[in-house]
Amino acid sequence: MPLSGLRIIDLTRVISGPFCTMLLGDLGADVIKVEIPEGDALRTQGAGREGLSWYFASFNRNKRSITLDLKSPEGRARFEALVTSADALVENFRPGVLARLGYDEARLQELRPGLVTCAISGFGPDGPYRDRPAFDFIAQAMSGFMSVNGQRDDPPLRSGLPISDLVAGLYGALGVTAALLGRERTGRQERVDVSLTTSMVSLLAYVASHYFATGEVLPRSGNDHPISAPYGLFRARDGDIAIAPSDDTFFGRLMDALELGEHKSDPDFANNMLRVKHRTRLNALVSAKLAERDCDHWIALLNKAGVPCGPVYSVDGVFADPQMQSQNMAIDVEHPGHGTVRMLGFPIRLSQSPCRVRYPAPQLGEHNAEVFAEIGPTPLPT
Repeated sequence: MPLSGLRIIDLTRVISGPFCTMLLGDLGADVIKVEIPEGDALRTQGAGREGLSWYFASFNRNKRSITLDLKSPEGRARFEALVTSADALVENFRPGVLARLGYDEARLQELRPGLVTCAISGFGPDGPYRDRPAFDFIAQAMSGFMSVNGQRDDPPLRSGLPISDLVAGLYGALGVTAALLGRERTGRQERVDVSLTTSMVSLLAYVASHYFATGEVLPRSGNDHPISAPYGLFRARDGDIAIAPSDDTFFGRLMDALELGEHKSDPDFANNMLRVKHRTRLNALVSAKLAERDCDHWIALLNKAGVPCGPVYSVDGVFADPQMQSQNMAIDVEHPGHGTVRMLGFPIRLSQSPCRVRYPAPQLGEHNAEVFAEIGPTPLPT
């Protein structure tokens, strides 16, 4: 596997950091999850069975767990021995916490020259908000993300998923991988800093580019696309369909497929900017036609015509869909003592070294003896 032979020390907890290190583990890295004796708080959250949180299990596969008290001499000695064997360290404390424990960047580099370090925080390592606490909801609010969701006159709306945690975890894994590759090529050590809030700001896409170009803030547009039409959610006779004709070519295909070809020459619909301006009338034409038949009919017809479209699934519908099943996006993992746990599969598909589950989510401290034997005797500091 691509990251086989690389050891990652995982000092993270909850979601953003564990997601980052799970991705590295999925790619083959030896991830050592270092937990306080009480364990990661996520172990007790979410739905579960047989005494195991499936929420925790879904973010902590392909890791080994050890318990250390970094405030005790024995815990510090073992941690320092572990650092000397590591390639990277990932943490998601508030900025400065690890340094107050005695492990600032200088000390870590003294223990392991070239160690790649990655810190995931709410606001970043500097700036006026560096010391503020933050969770996903705060990052969604302060990044502008909530302001662009929902209908025009509705309050701002959060994502139903912890998206800032997940995006920050993705960026963290990308940053660590890039830093490890860079170290191999140049010999230079890198520190990676990722924040929940800036990760979300980086996703503002055309909302930000429109603001930079015009000074105007795009209004919320619900399920309609703010700069493309007719692009959004439409109601067929028996349910909703997502349709995304993003340019003139796709618009023409849509009109032909719906037998509304005469409207391709309508001056109000001559280009995308005009279609957005006259969205209400255009959407009404499309909606009236779609209301004549069921979703299945239109989805088959429009896809055949080359118009991007699809159903709106609930979560159970996602995992019943034959395409998702063909991609193995739900996998069953045996957890000794807890039975079979179903979790999300691997979105990254590598042809020669595919991701696989080498370890189920570990019990707290399950690998203490194994890892402590690997790092060898650890005399207490004098």
